[in-house]
Amino acid sequence: MSKIEVNEIDAQSGSTITVGSACKSVAVPGNVVKTNAVQASDGGNIVSQCGTTNTIGASGDTNNIPGAAVVTGNITGAEITSSSNVIKSNAYQASDGGNIVSQSGTNITIGASGDTISLASGASQSGFGRSGSVNWQTGSIKTSDFTAANGEGYFINTTSGAVVMTLPSGTAGDIVALADYANTFDSNKVTVTPNGSDNIGGNNGSTDLTTKGLGLTLVFVDSTQGWVDVGDNTQDVIGGSFITATGGTITTVCTNFKVHTFTGPGTFCVTAGAGALSVADYLVIAGGGAGGSHVGAGGAGGGYRESSGTSSGCYSVSPLGSGVSALPISVQAYPITVGGGGSKSTNNRGGNGSNSIFSTITSTAGGGGGGSFPGGTNGRDGGSGGGAGKSGGGTGGSGNTPPVSPPQGNNGGPSGPGYKTGGGGGATAAGTAGGNPGPAGPGGAGGNSSINGSPVPRAGGGGGSSVGPDSGNGGSGGGTPGSSSSASNASDNTGGGGGGAHPSGPNVAGNGGSGIVIIRYKFQ
Repeated sequence: MSKIEVNEIDAQSGSTITVGSACKSVAVPGNVVKTNAVQASDGGNIVSQCGTTNTIGASGDTNNIPGAAVVTGNITGAEITSSSNVIKSNAYQASDGGNIVSQSGTNITIGASGDTISLASGASQSGFGRSGSVNWQTGSIKTSDFTAANGEGYFINTTSGAVVMTLPSGTAGDIVALADYANTFDSNKVTVTPNGSDNIGGNNGSTDLTTKGLGLTLVFVDSTQGWVDVGDNTQDVIGGSFITATGGTITTVCTNFKVHTFTGPGTFCVTAGAGALSVADYLVIAGGGAGGSHVGAGGAGGGYRESSGTSSGCYSVSPLGSGVSALPISVQAYPITVGGGGSKSTNNRGGNGSNSIFSTITSTAGGGGGGSFPGGTNGRDGGSGGGAGKSGGGTGGSGNTPPVSPPQGNNGGPSGPGYKTGGGGGATAAGTAGGNPGPAGPGGAGGNSSINGSPVPRAGGGGGSSVGPDSGNGGSGGGTPGSSSSASNASDNTGGGGGGAHPSGPNVAGNGGSGIVIIRYKFQ
């Protein structure tokens, strides 16, 4: 039979035998106690076993691990509470064994290969850069004014009207994006407005987005540049707002460019536009000079000034536009002056045309051609100079007067022997001297620009007259030929010079052609 040997049995109550007393140890030889359950005095299990499952504690119990204790093995289905709120481990794993957080040296890795790391709805983050990606708000299409938040991308529907998007107060690394939901930005624009003193592309002002289908990503760089466009799906549109203007005859070319053509006085009225996007290319041509009479020379083409065209779509320009910057444009009214052509005179030099003006650009009138009377032989000075009249010794007028860079015109041709007069100067070439033998001098060639969509030559010099049929031809760009009888007038809005006439009289020489002003800019 079994035997229990003890030095002392503290107590027995019914069927319960108490071994030892409070806080006393009970020694078991061999350090082995075999039982299926160890219970507390209230009858609840402290440790129990059922099959291969070991249970520590019972429902409602709190199981404490002393601070100095070490736990090895696996704990599943448990909630661990640390009184110090610190749990130390080199790796925290999910139930599938993949790391949720792990550390190797000074490198901390969140998630494992194939995992998706998500920020809970309503949660925020700091200390993480967001270069190149946003959280697109696909469930909330914007149709009215709103304030954007850092890290968000917005689809904006302007079908019903324009929308203003106010940017958040920027901190370096902040990112905001937007896209044209319904391809309607060209009909109803989106205005992007900075917060307070923040800049957009270096300018503290709003930017209008008017391009159909535009998608745009903005990153806040620093206080100088502010929000910078780092990736749009069209062309660069940041740094100001596009021009909106009235005045003259308005056409649209190459989809995104407006052209205002003034054939007479008017006003270029700008109602919107700011920053780097608010610039305009131009062609400003003055009125051409009239031809001389009584062995008269050709009148000169009007002064020809243009920009390079690089700011409003690279169209073809004359050599005079090479390297010339477009004009900065602000919200205001710009008076436009279109110069008239010079008038022919009786038995003397032809009259100069008049100047054309747009903003700071003044093109000088073309000079009249010389005649025969004393003091009237030489050609007149101007944007281009008139040719010299009479026979031999006459001097052509000086072009590019007053001087500008690049030159706005060329000199007139001198007279030659045998009643061969000189041609008027043109925008890109000087008038030619009268020959003997040979014809009277032809006018110099004008400039050729496609600013309004197709190439058109303008501001050519008029041809010199001769006593015979060999009068000089007019230069390309509106200049008219000289004549042994009556010369023709140059066409309006060409800035061409009138042809010289050989006989005397009030109506024999040709009048100069009026000028023109053309303005071109990108509007979307």
